[in-house]
Amino acid sequence: MATVVPTSEEDAALSVVRFVSELAWADAGPEVAEPQVSRLCMEAEEFIVMEKWLELASLMIASAELIFSKVSEKDIESTFTIICNLVTKTANPDEAMEIVKVVTAKLLQQPNEKPAVRLKILINLYNLLETPYCQFYVYMKMLNLAVDGKVTEFIIPSFKKIDNFLKDWKIGIPEQRELFLAISNILKENKSVSKDALKFLTRYLATFSGEDAQVLIEAKEEAAHAIVEFVRAPDIFQCDLLDLPAVAQLEKDAKYGLLYELLKIFLTQRLDAYLDYHAANSTLLKTYGLVHEECIAKMRLMSLVDLNSDASGTIPYELIRDTLRINDDEVELWVVRAITAKLIDCKLDQMNQVVVVSHPTARVFGQHQWQALRTKLVTWRGNVATVISTIQANKVTEDGPQAAQGLVAR
Repeated sequence: MATVVPTSEEDAALSVVRFVSELAWADAGPEVAEPQVSRLCMEAEEFIVMEKWLELASLMIASAELIFSKVSEKDIESTFTIICNLVTKTANPDEAMEIVKVVTAKLLQQPNEKPAVRLKILINLYNLLETPYCQFYVYMKMLNLAVDGKVTEFIIPSFKKIDNFLKDWKIGIPEQRELFLAISNILKENKSVSKDALKFLTRYLATFSGEDAQVLIEAKEEAAHAIVEFVRAPDIFQCDLLDLPAVAQLEKDAKYGLLYELLKIFLTQRLDAYLDYHAANSTLLKTYGLVHEECIAKMRLMSLVDLNSDASGTIPYELIRDTLRINDDEVELWVVRAITAKLIDCKLDQMNQVVVVSHPTARVFGQHQWQALRTKLVTWRGNVATVISTIQANKVTEDGPQAAQGLVAR
């Protein structure tokens, strides 16, 4: 089997053309194949001399799909490394973008054939690019390939760097929406990262803030999906969905109004409100795949958090029992569950039958909570300034007599 053995940059491109051409015409016999291979190599030489890098890329990639089924992974990577390197030859960003489109289109044609190798090639192409939008374009193609080729485990680790990527790409709102939604869709298929799926879906919805009603409609289905995902998630107890216009539009929506009401119950009310809601809308919950028992369990924890925020340092066992609608011997069990979920920082006072709360937790952290935090920080800063001033004043008072004693000694 022939392999690619480049000796210079020009020879490398010609080697790929010859290599791929010979594969393409292998079944035609020497008499037919050799003239065709020679013709393609001559075309490649002309493109190199004239610095027509897009045309050269198109020529090299035309039959490149054949190599995925006929050669080793090492030769596949070598071949595409040389093809991808053409983006560094042109000084024209538009031509580089066209080369990127040609290469990515070929790689995405058969995503199920050696998908990990194809993804590796796209990563190599990404690292060769200097134009931010070209990088973003290739990254989106990487996401598409990972999904279609079922190799998302190789792309998920990169999501931790998205904020850094965004600084480099400097993409607009439409592109951000496309990115956040694509990432959310990938993550929701992986149950171990469901929190991150909702996080990116929330970021997608947040991009609609400030848009008019006509644009907000575009986010309606995803807003409804976000509500369902939040209610269903057993380990997510806080979110900013209520503050988002994309979600708020559902409040009076004929189709999703009741779903919005459910979100409001989970974030601002207690178990009794949910039970009343379920009594009137049990069929609706089943439609969205929500399990009543799981909703009750989550609402009990959410209600306990609400009691925590209301209490002045203590919560009576009796209040917990009545609010959560549980037996006396279950109170401590639910408190422990809340502690385990990091919803409440407290101690159990079994002697006095109360829960002693150390730090209250807000179920919703929106504009009101930010304002309250700002007020606390301003007060704290003022208190610290007062303490520093007092210390400095005392220091001056103490240093005065000592300085006078020093003068007398002299």
